[in-house]
Amino acid sequence: MLYLIIFIVAIALLIVFGVAYQQLGLRADKLRFPPPGRMIDLGGYCLHLYEIGTESPSVVLESGIAASSLNWRPVQTEVAKFARVCSYDRAGLGWSDLCDQPYTPESLAIQLRLLLQRGAVSPPYILVGHSFGGLVVRAFAEKFPDQTSGVVLVDPLNPAEWGPFTEEKRRMLTHGIRLSRRGVVAAKIGLVRLSLNLLLAGNRWIPRMAAKMWSRHASQVTDRIASQVGKMPEETWPLVASHWKQSKCFEGMARHFECLPESIHEMADAQPVLVPVTMLVGSQNDHPADPHLHARRVSAGTKLIFAEHSGHWIQLDQPDLVIRLIREMVESVRRKNVVSGV
Repeated sequence: MLYLIIFIVAIALLIVFGVAYQQLGLRADKLRFPPPGRMIDLGGYCLHLYEIGTESPSVVLESGIAASSLNWRPVQTEVAKFARVCSYDRAGLGWSDLCDQPYTPESLAIQLRLLLQRGAVSPPYILVGHSFGGLVVRAFAEKFPDQTSGVVLVDPLNPAEWGPFTEEKRRMLTHGIRLSRRGVVAAKIGLVRLSLNLLLAGNRWIPRMAAKMWSRHASQVTDRIASQVGKMPEETWPLVASHWKQSKCFEGMARHFECLPESIHEMADAQPVLVPVTMLVGSQNDHPADPHLHARRVSAGTKLIFAEHSGHWIQLDQPDLVIRLIREMVESVRRKNVVSGV
């Protein structure tokens, strides 16, 4: 009995110290890593908008389901040389606050439009969406066609690959939600912070063991994420880590996953996009559904291109290709504006 009491007290003390460690770390991170862009109030919550470049039309970058504006940094820096380009963090991710609105493409598209309006980013826009972000920009183009001049999809999520939801897919999604919720707890008690600090210091063994103890599949997920983050500029690594040390980001990811069935249902019968569309697909990524059919469903005139040396994260594997296609869309829109006298 005495040993049990000692064990319980030890665990309680570790949790108390972990929470204190987390709170001190959050304060330090807030001072070390302020948002590079503007925090725009959308009514009870703020989203982070980062914009560079000056020339029209404006290019808007939309990230994947758990990614932030940092994921676009190499592409955004180059696109800014020929156009005004904006990236942002959806609610709960990056520097942005959580919100109580649904995390579905239509709702997120409405939030994006409000963000651009309040951020004084004038339409029309060229929308660039990666993965889940492809659903958001398609919803935006469908809902606000007069404010959209072109769409570039970077290995976009295909609703046909998810719907209808089978039991296996539901189990996968439930597992993702469970891992995210566990991440919320782990972040609050400082475990995520400790693991990421060790990882940044070059110690991979302890973080990997901690992930395995937390969940049987967590280490596989963290290894996969780490490999993609490793392709980003090294100066962004501490920024990415500071985000994932916050419980907010795990909560934001969980809410995206919880809304995924509704998101897929919402976009399954989406109307074709009426503006020019370029779809870029990673050749090294497994696509159970036919990309050509996906492209035709998005738009009858979709320009489909395969990235031969990329998996899912084409903007990290072949950023020059993504930049070139954005440039082509920008130049096409400018020519059209000259002809129409805009």
